[in-house]
Amino acid sequence: MSDTQHGPRPGHPFLGLPSPLAFAHRGGTAGGLENTHAAFARAVELGYRHLETDVHATADGRLVAFHDATLDRVTDGGGTIADLPWDEVRRARVAGSQPVPLFEELLRAFPGARWNIDVKAEPALAPLLDVLAAHDAWDRVCVGSFDESRAARARALAGGRLATSLGTSGVLALRLRAWGLPVRPRASAVCVQVPEQRYGVRVVDRSFVRAAHALGLQVHVWTVNEPSRMAALLDLGVDGLITDDLEALREVLASRGTWPPDRRTASD
Repeated sequence: MSDTQHGPRPGHPFLGLPSPLAFAHRGGTAGGLENTHAAFARAVELGYRHLETDVHATADGRLVAFHDATLDRVTDGGGTIADLPWDEVRRARVAGSQPVPLFEELLRAFPGARWNIDVKAEPALAPLLDVLAAHDAWDRVCVGSFDESRAARARALAGGRLATSLGTSGVLALRLRAWGLPVRPRASAVCVQVPEQRYGVRVVDRSFVRAAHALGLQVHVWTVNEPSRMAALLDLGVDGLITDDLEALREVLASRGTWPPDRRTASD
């Protein structure tokens, strides 16, 4: 299997590593430690350079890496993050052992990592941009959101420095374009990040990948945990996979000669 990068050449440093890109979803979910420093450290130790997380803002504006709006599901605490001050959120323990991290702490802890960030709620947007500005981390981040207008605001407020992925309407337009309809996503983006299928409708197929590449967009698929599906999607030409099973994706990519992520080819 050739190590040559396929798909569109990256137009933003976030996509600067050779594809296919490997994303550690919430840092990997081993031991129930999703979105914790321990999970991200394990992913980096395994060789991952792209880490996926979600962000929420506390009542006093601190930005935490956490998926849910509330602490209840994965921590020994409770309550809605947006209603709680950081001093209370910091006492909660994921899986009873790991603290909820501030996103700025993760940026400092893993300086070589690139971050794919889902902005879960509007109050998190301004704190995120403040953190990225304070750490000059624009090259290391791609922001996505199901709310297309939120991603657009992030991109506009960042003055073009921020990579973003297509939102829901952009994905729909791209799917229709792949079916041959004369539509085009309106939003500026560097990639499209989608499930393999949604609501019983197949999203990612060869025509979808070709339509994205024709517009200069990389295709990243979430959340893929079965090695057979990883291989099938890579054969379609997707540019990245987002997974909970870090070892499985590493093994699949290694078997195809595309691991480690920071490999270089003669053309790089």
